[in-house]
Order: sequence, then structure tokens, then C-alpha cells
Amino acid sequence: MSLSITRKILGKLKPFFRLHVRGFAAGDDIRRTKNIGILAHIDAGKTTTTERMLFYSGRTRSLGEVHHGNTVTDFLDQERERGITICSAAVTFPWNNVKINLIDTPGHIDFTMEVELSLGAVDAAVVILDASAGVEAQTLTVWAQADRYSLPRIVFVNKMDRDDADFMACIEDLRKNLRVLPVPLQIPIRGKKELVGIVDVVKRKLLTWNTKNEGFSYKISPLPENLAEECEVKRFELIDCLSGVDDELADVVIIRNTLTDIETEAVEKAIRRATISQKIVPVLLGSAYKNTGVQMLLDAIVSYFPNPLERHQGLESFEGDFIARVFKIMHDRQRGPLTLFRVLSGNLKKNSKVTTGRGGSEVAQKIYEPLANEYREIESVSTGDIGICAGLKTTMTGDLLVGNSGILKKLQKKFPKVLSYEEDGESAADQQSPGSLFSVETKISDAVYFCSVEPPSLSQQKALEIALMQLQREDPSLRVRYDETTLQTVLGGMGELHLDIVKSRILSEYKVDVMLGPLQIAYRECLDVESARDALSVEKEIAGSRQRMSIVLSLNQGKKEKFSVDTSKDAGEGLTSLRPKYLSLIKKGVLAGLERGPKLGGVVVDTFATLHDISIGPGAVDSFVIATAAQCVQKILRDAGCRLLEPIMSLEIIAPGDLMPLILPDLSRRRATIQEMCPKGEFSKQLRVHAPLAELSNYSSSLRILTSGRSTFFMEFSHYAPMTTQDQEIAIKTAQGLM
Repeated sequence: MSLSITRKILGKLKPFFRLHVRGFAAGDDIRRTKNIGILAHIDAGKTTTTERMLFYSGRTRSLGEVHHGNTVTDFLDQERERGITICSAAVTFPWNNVKINLIDTPGHIDFTMEVELSLGAVDAAVVILDASAGVEAQTLTVWAQADRYSLPRIVFVNKMDRDDADFMACIEDLRKNLRVLPVPLQIPIRGKKELVGIVDVVKRKLLTWNTKNEGFSYKISPLPENLAEECEVKRFELIDCLSGVDDELADVVIIRNTLTDIETEAVEKAIRRATISQKIVPVLLGSAYKNTGVQMLLDAIVSYFPNPLERHQGLESFEGDFIARVFKIMHDRQRGPLTLFRVLSGNLKKNSKVTTGRGGSEVAQKIYEPLANEYREIESVSTGDIGICAGLKTTMTGDLLVGNSGILKKLQKKFPKVLSYEEDGESAADQQSPGSLFSVETKISDAVYFCSVEPPSLSQQKALEIALMQLQREDPSLRVRYDETTLQTVLGGMGELHLDIVKSRILSEYKVDVMLGPLQIAYRECLDVESARDALSVEKEIAGSRQRMSIVLSLNQGKKEKFSVDTSKDAGEGLTSLRPKYLSLIKKGVLAGLERGPKLGGVVVDTFATLHDISIGPGAVDSFVIATAAQCVQKILRDAGCRLLEPIMSLEIIAPGDLMPLILPDLSRRRATIQEMCPKGEFSKQLRVHAPLAELSNYSSSLRILTSGRSTFFMEFSHYAPMTTQDQEIAIKTAQGLM
């Protein structure tokens, strides 16, 4: 019986023994588990590739398509309507007797926080490239995120069926733009307008797919003479490259005195070692939409990626103790809040009590195996695995879960910074070695847009508050605050699409037809002078008690810690007898005062406060101390003056070269600064610029009209920059509705 027929028969049988597979995780060796993430620029094919993996592994019975709105991992209504991934989704499936936990992540910059949170739960990543575009703007972003977590990577060059696909250009892009050592393991065989086959360089075989059965079966054949010579050249280059980074293979080459007669097993082991140590990036190819090459990608994941034990050390002394890290929270109408977590040590059974890193205790009522929004209940989840539990009502993203408070104390001794929480609830970064789940501090990006949000009636105010609370728990990049000046609830988000999705979800999931105010730019403010000092004395009667307080503060430009106490010989006498309780209250007041600048109410940055003297009357209440410190800060800011800082966006535009004379003047009118312009393909050019966000309203539509739809455009936040006096006046008038 031919190999292709055998694979086809097994494929038909797989759906019928999935129940057997479901029990795989709990008792199997951790060494046969892979935790991976899928990363890419928007529309590179992440979700389509994931859908093929699920289908070929037998986890699903039919192929879903993004344009049909029936994929497993894009399960939100908004994802299916728009054809993009908004929330990360975890799925589990078997391949070659190995359990693969996969997280499909968004590719749009507005949802990059989802990527950041997911990377802390995986041991490696597959980065997908569009064969016609190569390394794109968001590819650079997700690659940098993966670098922070020291993740081994494999690159899958997708869409190789396209006419303008260029595999070698993608290899060069990886080398030039990402500064890595890409190692192609395959050669594309193209017909006139399609990908007809793939040459496996390592095994010297030709692979061709049967397109009539959705790519389920494929044929492995010996190489014909016209391809054998090219394969040998590429294999020679592969082994030469590997021997330069892997000592064990180098020893084999030296002993054999040849680069050609090296066994496949020795080459594969060398690729695995070099991939795990991040010395190389293996590159594979295919077309997920045309059902070609995905099985080889799965084989590479199993062969070359590390298991959990090879990635994370330092928890050996906790063997048997349950320790897990939460990386995502979801809300389900029937099950309530669902917590996605990665098990670092021990195992968790349903109805077990867990303690969070904050000291609280809760019960994990049920445990589920991840498959996007489908939940299959299991009895337990063990070391190195990813699971979902129901019943945890206060746990937050980034929390540690442990079996009991004793384990928590042991962790605090071994990793003292892991469990140190600031007053705002965010954990501090640890300084463990790369590869530890404790080594990376999650970066929550600042909001660049904000708007007011109001319910249609007072009767739905409570429902709106619940919706916002749950959405913010799911998405830490969504900022919700109450503005004391306007008496409105204000949303802060990563972009227009982000806030639009939030509004849509509140309507579809919580049945509240909210009204969003006009989008406003999230300006910041900074002190306009190098240093300013002032004093404030306040006397007030509260509930029949006379309150008195005098405070002397200075504000200074700089990036130091936002609050400090004067320790010089000129410090006031009141500091010597200041109780720690009052010092903490003053710090809270100072930080509250810096939250709202005098120009447009933006956060005051690059400014730190120093306490020089203090006098607090007897019986002063906490709220009075905090308010007085905040008022002093506000007084200094008003008197000294502030300058607005505006968000600057990084734009990448790809368009035919003959359209650049139309694009450049339009960018100049928008106060843009050209950073780089270089060729992209045969006829196009790639333009990178910095431009103020205030000038980019509806730029996507304007560019489409300007170029007749012949351009692509990508935008992400870059930095904040000071504004000129003229631009500042325009921004203030615009924000006040006077322009």
C-alpha cells in the first residue's frame, strides 16, 4: 500500500478516535508536549494555517475559512464579520504522538497586547510570512516581542502559490531586517501559476499534495535528476551552515571529512539543537489556503521545538507543588470568568483550592481542555500544559496560582521579585535568566486614543459598569477611568479599531447600546521649566474636626522615580518626625496630581516631585492629606506652565514607485518626517515615516483614494514628542471643540 493511501485512510479514521486523544495530556510525559504561538503581520495566514493544523490532526472534521466566518479560533462575532483575529485563542491537538498546545494571536497592531500576554505561556513560536511581502511592519513588532521572551522560532513562508511569491527574497528579508541566520529546509517547485511541489532538502525527497481531498494526503517520491543536483547544493550549504553553529555536527564533519555524506538523523539533531539555542531560524514554505506544506510544518514543530523541561529551569525544588501563571481571562455567559493558565509545576485537579500571588484563595471548580470557545471538561492538568479553569473570580492576568500559601512563601524566597506587587497591582520584573517564565515583565502599552462612553439610559448604567469591568479584565490595554471634571466615564484604547470593537462587544455580548463620544488624542504633558517649587497651606473643617496641613514641594524635569524626599541639609524640620503612614499618603496625592495636567488633562510625564517640608495638624484624615498634596502639585503645574506632548506614529507605506510623487506631498502636509525609502520588489517602493497621530485621521481612506487602491498601509505607535506653540494652540482649540 502506498504511503499517500495509508495517510488518507488514517486521516479518515482520526476523527473517530479523538476521545482517546483527549486523555493524552493528563498522564503523558511532559517531554511529548509542545507549547507554541503563531505570530505574523495581519493577513499573512495565521488563522488559515491553524485551521489546517486542526483538520490534518483530526481535531476538526471540516476545514473552516476566514472569508466564510467559520474558523475555530476566530469565534467572536466581530472576528467573523471583519475577517481578522482580535483575541488570542488556545487550541490543543495531537501530531505524531505529541500533544501540541497552540495559541493563535492577532496580527493587527491595535491588539498587540494579546500577543504580549500569550508569549509568556509558550515555549516557541511559528512566524508566518506572506511570500509576496516578506518581512512586514508587524512582523518586526512580534519578532521583537518574541526576542524579549527568548523564544526559539521557525518561519513558515506562506502563500507560495501566488504569482509574485519570492521565497529567496523572504530569506534575504529575514537576514537583512531581522538580523538572524535563516536556514531554508525546503525548495519550492513552481509551475506556471502555482506551487506544484516541495523538495525536502534534509531528507532528499519530493513532496506533492493531492488537492482533491483538501490536501489530506500527499506523496513522498525520490527526487528526479533535474532536482537532485539542486537539492545536493542546498543540502551542502545547509550542513556547512549548521556545522558552523553546532559543535557536535562539526565533529562529525571533521571525522568524515565531507559535507555531503551526513546522515539525515545527524542533520535533524543539529537543526534541533541550533533552533533551541536560537542560533538559527529554520525556514519552511507552503500555501495554507491551497492545503500545501502544513504537515511538514507540523513535523518540524515536533522535531525541532523544545519541550517544557528544556525551556524552564529553576522549579526543580518545587516538584509536585502546583505553580501556574495566568496569561488570559475570558468571560463566558454560562460558565462565568474563565482563566487560561500555563502550569509550571505539579498538577491541578478540579474542585481544588488555589492561592494567588496576591494572597487570596479561590476554588478551581472545573478544568477544561482548550479548543478556542469550545470547552471539554477534564479531570486535571499537569506540568508544562495549558489549561482553562472556571470559578476564579478575582484572579488577574499575570497572576501566579499556587497550591497553598506555603508554596507561595517558598517562591518568595527563591524568586523575591516575582511576587512583589506595586500599589496599582502590577507585578515587578524579575531578573532571572532568559527562558524563565519569571524573567519578563509584561509591557502594557499606553493608550493613544480616548473617548467618553455613556449608557442609553440610567437604568443600564450598572450593566455598562459590569461590561467595562469584565472587558478590562480580559484586555489590560483597555483603560477605563472616571473623569471628575466632566463627570464622564472615559475609555482609552490602542486605536480606532480597538475602541470600535469594544463598543461592538458591549452591544452584542452585554446588550447595552452605548454611545461613544468623539475620539480624542491621548496627549501628555510635561513641565515647561527645568524646576519649580511652591508651598501650600490648607485649613478646613471636616465633620466638625479642624484639619490643617502645610506642604512644600518641588517639581523637576527628568525620568527619575516620580516621588522622593529631600535628604539634603536644607530639608525642613517637619520631615524628621513624619510618620511612614503620612509619607505614603503624600506620595499617593503627588501621583494623583501628576495624573492630570493643566493644558488638556493629559498625564504629566518626565516630571518628578521632591518633598522638602511638611506640617500636618493633629487628627488629619487620610483623604485630606492626599487632596492637599495633589492640590500643591496642581498649583505648581499651573504656575510654572506645561507643554503638550503628542503621540507620533510610525507609518509603513508600500506603493508603486510612480505614485510616490503623489504620496510624499500629502505626507509633508501632515507634518510627517521621512525616515527611509527603499525598493520593495520589482516596481514598488517601501516608505517609512513618522507623523503625528492628530494628522492621520482617516488617512487609510485618503491614501486609498490617492493611489486608486494600489497601496498598502500600516501604522503603529512610536513615541511622544513636544509640540510647537502654534501646533499646541491648534490642539487645544480642537479638543475644546473650537475648530
